[in-house]
Formats: sequence, C-alpha cells, structure tokens
Amino acid sequence: MEAKGNTREAAIRLGRLLVEHNASNVKVLDVSGITSWADYFIIATVTSATQSRGLQRYVHESLGELALEIRPTKRKAPDGDEWTLIDLGDVIVHLMTATARSFYDLEKLWFGAPDLLSGT
Repeated sequence: MEAKGNTREAAIRLGRLLVEHNASNVKVLDVSGITSWADYFIIATVTSATQSRGLQRYVHESLGELALEIRPTKRKAPDGDEWTLIDLGDVIVHLMTATARSFYDLEKLWFGAPDLLSGT
C-alpha cells in the first residue's frame, strides 16, 4: 500500500478508535483535495475534559502501530477544555465539546469533504 493509502487507513482506524472509546459524532474528513497542509481531519465530540484526556491517551498509544507521530504545536494560550487539537502531520484530530463544535462548525468550513467513516 502506498504512503497516502497508509495515511488514509490510519485516519480511518483513529476514527474507529474514538468511536470505540465513546466519542460521539465522529467524522473522518478527506480534505486532501481542499487543503495542502493536511489530508484528513478527524472531528469528534467529547462530553468532558476527562473524556478528552482519555481519548488523547488512546490516540497517543496507537501512533506507533499506525506509523504516525505527534507534531509539536506552538500555542499562545494553553489548551482549554473545549477543543483539543492533535497534529499528526497529514492527519489532524479535533476533540471538541458540543458547544465548541457547534460554534466553529468545522464540517461547514470543509463542506464537500467526504466522511470516510460514513461513506458520504
């Protein structure tokens, strides 16, 4: 399988991992034709900071087998409880509360990007 295919499969597996660990409304968006700086956005709704931290741990634990690594991000403010971003290079994971997800509406921003989990 080519590198791009490996990244696609890794994004789908991460999306499924989040579903298995009770994240809700998980989307794996293929943004490769829309943006040049990432290929996949994974967006999931979390109910609390505790759930977000747990999901972050599961993502971190799966990186080795998925051949992905975290890219350090420079932030002006510390991560809040509303939205956590995990930059894995071509795959970006967004863990958001329902309030943040509704406010930022990333799905609308990336309208037209197919959801690889639902097939739409």
